[in-house]
Amino acid sequence: MAINLQTLRRAEPTCPPRLLIYGPEGIGKNTLALEFPTPITFDWERGSAPGAVVLRDEVADFDSTLDAIGQLATEEHEFKTVIFDSLDRLEVMIYAKVCANEGWANIEEPGYGKGYSIALGYWEDFMRAVEYLNTTRNVCPVLIAHSGIERFDDPSTSSYSRYDLRLKSKAAGIVKDKCDAILFLNQDASVQQEEVGFKKTVGKALGGGGDRWVRTEARPAFAAKNRYDLPAKFRFERGSGFEFMRPYLPGFDAPAIDGDASQGEGDKKAA
Repeated sequence: MAINLQTLRRAEPTCPPRLLIYGPEGIGKNTLALEFPTPITFDWERGSAPGAVVLRDEVADFDSTLDAIGQLATEEHEFKTVIFDSLDRLEVMIYAKVCANEGWANIEEPGYGKGYSIALGYWEDFMRAVEYLNTTRNVCPVLIAHSGIERFDDPSTSSYSRYDLRLKSKAAGIVKDKCDAILFLNQDASVQQEEVGFKKTVGKALGGGGDRWVRTEARPAFAAKNRYDLPAKFRFERGSGFEFMRPYLPGFDAPAIDGDASQGEGDKKAA
């Protein structure tokens, strides 16, 4: 079919973003997610704060999870944010689903990676359901995952270690591809070399002063991305994380961003 050049229009984001927040245990991923408007949490980790609206036993397996997402996508409700905490637990449920369907004792029983390959189809199903929920109900899905340290074989230089999702790499790729922003939440750390004798030294981590930082752009040390011109690095202060991000994100009826908006000295010189 021929296109009408007179009717072409610029793409404008209308839905809230699909967000992924990942980082080490206890860093505040769920705390940040709960700052988003009117949240409900698929609380597989059972770690949400008292008073949070949660689904637990109702979403104890993969099928009930998809059913619940379907209900949220088709029925009237007040929720503007749906949190999935965490993808690590979802991975276990997906493996259980695959094993139940195939009659296997565990995901590695068939060998040759067959179980993990089948599991990728369920990851695709989950992310399609999340995307449908996002676009039909105009809600913000916030996916939470733990970080792990992975070897990265960079074809342009030597291999090195980096932070990434603590999931199978192909499953992590499916999730990351479908998200509009990937936020890496962590603390800065400095390392001091100490002599231990016999002309040997070891590195001792000194910590970063307790500040927690959100990274929004990829670096060799970690995966991240965003499509909204968020600062590459900003300090997460409990209670104000979402409010800082809100003007940058579509779908939340926020005022326009001031070109000089910033928070902390880390914004323009991300590590």
